Amino acid sequence: MKSEITINSTAGLHAALASKIVQVSGKYEADVFVQYENDIVNAKNILGLISLAVPQGRDVKVVCSGKDAEKALKDIKKILS
Repeated sequence: MKSEITINSTAGLHAALASKIVQVSGKYEADVFVQYENDIVNAKNILGLISLAVPQGRDVKVVCSGKDAEKALKDIKKILS
């Protein structure tokens, strides 16, 4: 499952937001990845997420696969939207 999501936070994908993504992703068995431009990182890795340096208003692609991928994607979309 995948979805394009616009980062609405005025600070972009900052440390606190990345931390929330890691916490939510960690609740699921699904593999969760975030792609920005040509970079793809594991959503369970806070340093990877922060390294994307996504500014406000830009789109990221969230890709989830595995047992509970649908639930994981739904929860991550809530955080980022």
